[in-house]
Amino acid sequence: MSLPPREPPPSADASLSLRFDDADRNLLARAFRTPSDGPLAWRLNGEAHRISLVDGFDRLLAWPSLRGVARYEHQERAVFRILREMHGRGILADEVGLGKTIEAGLVLKEYAIRGLVRRALILTPAALTGQWREEMGEKFSLPFAVLHSVRDWDRRPLLIASMDTAKREPHRRAAQSRPWDLVIVDEAHRLKNRLSLNWRFVAGLSKKYMLLLTATPVQNDMDELFNLVSLLTPGQLHTYDRFLERYVASADRRVPTHVSELRGRLRDVMVRNRRGIAFTLPPRRVHSLAVRLSAAERHLYDDVTQFVRDAYWSSSGRLPWTARLTLTVLQREIGSSTFAVAETLRRLAQSPLFGPDDRDRLDGLRQDAVAIASNVKASRLRAFMESFNEKVLIFTQYRRTLEYLRGALEADGHRVAAYHGGLSPGAKDEAVRTFQAGADVFLSTEAGGEGRNLQFARTVVNYDLPWNPLRIEQRIGRVHRLGQEREVHVVNVWAEDTVEAYLIELLDRKIHMFELVVGELDLILGNLEARRPFEDLMMDIWVLRQAEERRAALRRLGESLVQARSQYERIKERNDDVLGDVSEAVPT
Repeated sequence: MSLPPREPPPSADASLSLRFDDADRNLLARAFRTPSDGPLAWRLNGEAHRISLVDGFDRLLAWPSLRGVARYEHQERAVFRILREMHGRGILADEVGLGKTIEAGLVLKEYAIRGLVRRALILTPAALTGQWREEMGEKFSLPFAVLHSVRDWDRRPLLIASMDTAKREPHRRAAQSRPWDLVIVDEAHRLKNRLSLNWRFVAGLSKKYMLLLTATPVQNDMDELFNLVSLLTPGQLHTYDRFLERYVASADRRVPTHVSELRGRLRDVMVRNRRGIAFTLPPRRVHSLAVRLSAAERHLYDDVTQFVRDAYWSSSGRLPWTARLTLTVLQREIGSSTFAVAETLRRLAQSPLFGPDDRDRLDGLRQDAVAIASNVKASRLRAFMESFNEKVLIFTQYRRTLEYLRGALEADGHRVAAYHGGLSPGAKDEAVRTFQAGADVFLSTEAGGEGRNLQFARTVVNYDLPWNPLRIEQRIGRVHRLGQEREVHVVNVWAEDTVEAYLIELLDRKIHMFELVVGELDLILGNLEARRPFEDLMMDIWVLRQAEERRAALRRLGESLVQARSQYERIKERNDDVLGDVSEAVPT
């Protein structure tokens, strides 16, 4: 049976209509085919044929196949503009927090459903590869793989790669020698310099469609805007010399001119949704639960810290990477709970990483940890929970801390849904359902800080603080995201005179991190002069032997963070000055 072609709707642009050949039609039919015959199979095949006859992008076909993706008007507008007006080559420049990743995923899914994209590459900072894979898999049912081997370029049609890895040989040659239907570049402001290896690598890729994602297309000067647009459509902003003559008003290339005309040209290649005057997301309220460790906990914390400092500055010379990492983990665990650190102390007391004297010392620390039956932080949390009658997400970094808290909270009568990396996918889904249906506590390790939408709750408790601030932000992002309609509460539990106290000083009091929109912190940290992981910066300060040295180093890092936030604010203002209303503001 053949179905007659459907008349295009009056709003469809005939010049942009999309025609399907027999190969596309057969592909869609196979995608909807079931293993058995019968009425269901017949209806699904009929639906496949009907979809194959759609003339142009008059509606989005992806919605029925998505999971956990809410529909927002500004995102649909952005996707339609990319598909209809920009023919799949555009800059998604929404302000932070408005869902550029979802918009990119929708564009990709629309093309995939229509058979127009079979090979796609996502380029992203290394720290975000896993997050992109989860988003594409869980929300869009797109089985992306993260690049691990040069062979992946051949055997993985849907591939996610860190920019730093992909741009270097032998990956560079492999990536550029293969055709890509769609290339997505996250944090595309890293392509601001056309002489850089990043820019030249992306320019050298063979791609039909391309999406560049960045909340800040202009970071320093107008050259950066020209370089981004030239990757998509060379000539859109004229030649470089003509661009400078027409649109740049100052010698330092920071001040634009003929702004209305420039924005008109940018509308052909850029979507920029803005939050407007009334903020899209509700505010955050930050609460601090500071505690003073018990005498036994204080003694153990100080002894573990002293061991870490002694081992770190061992006279045997620079520690190997594995030993440095081990010491960092040990210091982080003692900040979480005595239960988290006890097992690590036991293993290290038997490890060849340390000599006999150190192993004896570690075993003594283990015995001290095992002798502590309860922690003051947990007592403080339990008291807080007694006066609280809403659903709460409680995050910890360590399974042993999680199990301790689970027992303590359940003993108080709380219904706890536990979530950690050791659970099967089905068990993880069940934990979320249990929390949504009736449990009042979602107790999770970092595994729950990625990919899950939990905005039916609004309170996040950081029982311990990761030294990587982006992990803290991921936790908060489970509830403080599009779709959240209530004020969000962030509760930080921390002990005085610990590394966590340093973190509170830097993140809360210096840059007011807990009041930022999810996504802004990453842009701020990117402005730090020290191009090292934040955890390393914290460890370098903490292991200094003299208290005055530590305070001075902390003060310098705090000043750097304040400067980085100020620079980010200037960048936001610059983008508003240049881009303005490239797209209409998001209704609020």
